[in-house]
Amino acid sequence: MSAVPPGLTGIVLAAGGGMRAGGPKGLRAGEDGTPWVVTACSMLRDAGCSRLLVVTGAWAAAVAKLVPPDATAVDCADWAAGLAASFRTGLATAAEDPAATAALITLVDLPGMPAAVGQRIVAAGTVDARTLRRAVVNGRPTHPVLLGRDHWAGASELADGDKGAGPYLKRHSAELIEVGDLWDGADIDGPPAAG
Repeated sequence: MSAVPPGLTGIVLAAGGGMRAGGPKGLRAGEDGTPWVVTACSMLRDAGCSRLLVVTGAWAAAVAKLVPPDATAVDCADWAAGLAASFRTGLATAAEDPAATAALITLVDLPGMPAAVGQRIVAAGTVDARTLRRAVVNGRPTHPVLLGRDHWAGASELADGDKGAGPYLKRHSAELIEVGDLWDGADIDGPPAAG
C-alpha cells in the first residue's frame, strides 16, 4: 500500500435538502442508529484521511450535532444551488490548510460503502497534488473521488448545479479504479422505510 500523505483531507458532502428522500440526508441514520454522517467520516478516516470536513446546508445546525468530534462541520450558505455549491465549499475549506495535499470526497447518502473502497482509491498509487482518481462500479462512475490540490481550482470552476467533480474528472481523464467487487455503488435516494 502506498504511503498516505499527512495532508489527505476527507470531505463528506451532506448539505442537500433531500427533496426526494423526505428530508436532509445529513440527518439520516442506519438501521442500527448510526448517523450516515458518522458512517461517511469513518470510511474516510479508515482510508487514511488526517482531516475530516462535513459540508452542511439544509438543517445545518442539526446535522452539525451529528458530526463526530474529530471532524469539522462547514456550513454551505448557498446549498440550495446544488451539489456543486457544497463541493466548492468543501474544497475552499480544505485549501485553507497549506499542508493539505489532496482531498478524498464522498457523499453522505452512500452508507453501504465499506472502508475498503476508500482504501483502494488511496492505495492505487501515489497521492500528491497531481493525483486524479475516481471509483467506478462495473465501469460506472461513483464515489469516492480523489483530487490532488493542483486540481481543486479547475474542478471547482467546472462544477455546476448537481454536478460536482464529474465534468472535470472526465475532461482530464482521471484514473478509474474498479471497486465493483467491494460494493454495488448504490446511493439511497428515497425516503426512509416506514417503521
